[in-house]
Amino acid sequence: MLFSSLSFLFYFLPALSIVYFISPKPMKNTVLLLFSLCFYGWGEPKYLALMITTVLTGYVGAILIEKFRDKKLSKVFLSLSSVIILSFLLYFKYANFFVENFSRVTGIEVKALNVVLPIGISFYTFQILSYVIDVYRGDVKSQKNPLTLATYVALFPQLIAGPIVRYSDVESSLISRTHSFEKISEGFRRFIVGLSKKIIVANTLGELCEVFYQSQDKSVLFFWLYAIAYMLQIYFDFSGYSDMAIGLGKFFGFDFMENFNYPFISSSITEFWRRWHISLGSWFRDYVYIPMGGSRVGRKKLIINILTIWCLTGFWHGAAWNFVIWGLFFALLLMIEKLWLKEWLKKSPVAGRIYTLFFVIISFVIFSGLSASDIFMKLKGMFAISEIPFISDEFIYYFKSYFAVLLIAVIGATPLFKSFKECLYKKRFTKVIMEFFEIPVLLILLVICVSYLVDGSFNPFLYFRF
Repeated sequence: MLFSSLSFLFYFLPALSIVYFISPKPMKNTVLLLFSLCFYGWGEPKYLALMITTVLTGYVGAILIEKFRDKKLSKVFLSLSSVIILSFLLYFKYANFFVENFSRVTGIEVKALNVVLPIGISFYTFQILSYVIDVYRGDVKSQKNPLTLATYVALFPQLIAGPIVRYSDVESSLISRTHSFEKISEGFRRFIVGLSKKIIVANTLGELCEVFYQSQDKSVLFFWLYAIAYMLQIYFDFSGYSDMAIGLGKFFGFDFMENFNYPFISSSITEFWRRWHISLGSWFRDYVYIPMGGSRVGRKKLIINILTIWCLTGFWHGAAWNFVIWGLFFALLLMIEKLWLKEWLKKSPVAGRIYTLFFVIISFVIFSGLSASDIFMKLKGMFAISEIPFISDEFIYYFKSYFAVLLIAVIGATPLFKSFKECLYKKRFTKVIMEFFEIPVLLILLVICVSYLVDGSFNPFLYFRF
């Protein structure tokens, strides 16, 4: 089920809200768990058993780790539970990839497994894995109530596409949380903003990307228009979903971490990855990179660490070579920055922003690649290596047609709107006006979004495949 769907907005969310808020406090987690399982099982009920098995593995593993703390068995149970949890992810997400590539390399025909990827498995696997590791480290105590742990993993706002919420961040909220009109209204505001980013901006940019693929009149500028539109589509699609997840979390009494912080204003690739998909970056940093030694190692080990982390990051996004290449592309840029460009980037922030944005655009072209030939075709088109005109009639037409949404997207990807709003709120008169018009504006945005959905407009969600 999508947040950006009529069934969620008009059936699931109202039904859950009514049952949740009339339920007594001891029953609220149970209500959330049951509705979350219904949410997840809406399209693929058979994979509920997989998620429940993963939760039970983490539950039993954490209790045994804690029971045998400071003994060798503790590490054994950590390894065993981690292997079992990761094996589910490896099989369902990567089995087809490994079989296909084995056949290509060896020439031995192996029957395709045709394993279907369960939605959200990458996200909930990392959540339960972080819980088990944190119990081993002594950062949190094992949760003795299996329903409470299941609620943490299955919690529907962040179940499908994050942010990757750590148990330590919501432990106290799972046990006891307060609800207030202010927090509920803040959650709804955040949800509507995220829904608008997804439906009005990301989906419209997605239409432009589809037009590009179908066009027979490509040009250099049209390739660049596609690259920028795709990059912005991914950003508004995923950050919009994160906004909706954070908003829904607040509505039900939880505070999830921010997942995006205006990444396109970064003055280095290092900074970009501190601002983009923050929950994933911090997960790899805390559970893989730092245990490997992080940056406090020799040059050779540093290169190995960066290559390992970014190969894993790329592979986490999908079982395809373009994601691996995408990860290694960032690894190369980060190595160059850490070894040679760090001081120059500090002294030249404007040049750093141009350099960062250029390579981020290139990275999304790699990310979007359907194949190696597709990636090379796009890059050749962008840099005028292929025999195509610099500008075409189709580029002019579609640039004019989508100019308004492109402008909104470019401005919306910077802190300009936020800064302008903060300036208005500093003055009492403009603050009163802003507060008066806020609710009507949000309702108008909601009506526009619902109109798009009723119309059956283009409504994919790109991060479902990750």
